[in-house]
Amino acid sequence: MLTTLQAQERAQALIERARKAGADAADAVYIADASESVSVRLGRLEDVERSESEHIGLRVFVGRRSASIGSSDLSDDALAELAARALAMAQGAPEDPYAGLAPEELLFKGPFPDLDLIDGGEPSPQELRALAEEAEDAARAIAGVTNSEGAGASSGGAVMALATSHGFAGAYAATSRSISASVVAGEGGSMQRDYAHRMARHREDLIPPAEIGRQAGERAVARLNPGRMKSGPAPMVLDPRVGGSLVGHLLGAMSGASIARRSSFLIGRLEEQLFDSAVRIVDDPLRLRGFRSRPFDGEGLQTAPRDVVRDGRITGWLMECASARQLGLAPTGHAGRGGGGAPGVSPGNLHLEAGSASVAELIADIEDGVYVTELIGHGVNGVTGDYSRGASGYRILGGQIAGPVAEFTVAGNLIDMFRAMTPANDLEWYRTINVPTIRVDGMTIAGD
Repeated sequence: MLTTLQAQERAQALIERARKAGADAADAVYIADASESVSVRLGRLEDVERSESEHIGLRVFVGRRSASIGSSDLSDDALAELAARALAMAQGAPEDPYAGLAPEELLFKGPFPDLDLIDGGEPSPQELRALAEEAEDAARAIAGVTNSEGAGASSGGAVMALATSHGFAGAYAATSRSISASVVAGEGGSMQRDYAHRMARHREDLIPPAEIGRQAGERAVARLNPGRMKSGPAPMVLDPRVGGSLVGHLLGAMSGASIARRSSFLIGRLEEQLFDSAVRIVDDPLRLRGFRSRPFDGEGLQTAPRDVVRDGRITGWLMECASARQLGLAPTGHAGRGGGGAPGVSPGNLHLEAGSASVAELIADIEDGVYVTELIGHGVNGVTGDYSRGASGYRILGGQIAGPVAEFTVAGNLIDMFRAMTPANDLEWYRTINVPTIRVDGMTIAGD
């Protein structure tokens, strides 16, 4: 895997080839990653895997015509052919009045901030195996656990570089460390499985493997012998493991491309009070050691923290340059980039600010409701906001979490759900979208 400087130089060299081939403008993105993982099952080594990949993507412009192409072959001959093919494709493409690089005056000139994304010490395969074994041993030690689907530990690193023909060049690197465990409780047809998983940029930010195993084992045992929910209206409480999906649906609807296509349930609601006035959702791409931290976006614009929701209202759309031009607005530094194609929208590290009530206080007045720990399926309509997903979790009776329940559906509309949303005070920071426990009143439950 190349260093950040080498990656940046490789992207710049491809831009030069594209310009020599006749492109009016171009940008190139280089992405590489390498990872090593070790998995164990029932106390025995099951797999050791090493993977490495690198990819370079080129986007060229001929007037208002553009084309994108990518390759994992980074030899000189392959890159020369890549530039020539991209130019030929662009010359035959339709004109797009909104296509183009980011405005030159908005490019981030640096210096780039140090976001502490790199863990200097890379664990050996033996160390990874020891972490996985410790997690599985702790999970299997929980009374009621009868089998294991395995535990694993991994270590990885990635490099991303972006260069444009009008003056931007930058690169950054990041590492990742993770531990997971998945086990089975019960016997025969009554078996239940659950898992626990943690990931961090630095190994020291992970919780102990034994704690991950304990969580996996206790969660699996707690799901044994689930009951059924009765159908009807009821309050729903979302565990933080799944509550972040609500924020994800909001972000998808706030995408400039969705607004420009008029395919978002937020059309016409920019000034509307969507949440309780105490609700605040923050996007922070500069959070130290964050999973989505980055000094610049996929078009070379500076990133910065921003309130996505403040005082219960959304603060505007999240836009890359093409949708910003179409909407007559300014880009927001949220352009995301994969190995090829035009930029999309990608937020930074997000969190829903904690509320004032504990989880116990949040559910204290619920006579009959449900605490959801797993959501199944993709029954969310991004145009209308209609929401319907399979779920499992625990019943809430008399203000207390009771026994497990499964095979039911929760349904509503996201606009109504946002208005009825109340966060607890148990926010933790170890996901890409961090939320506390969330209560949503007025859901429709379909069970027995």
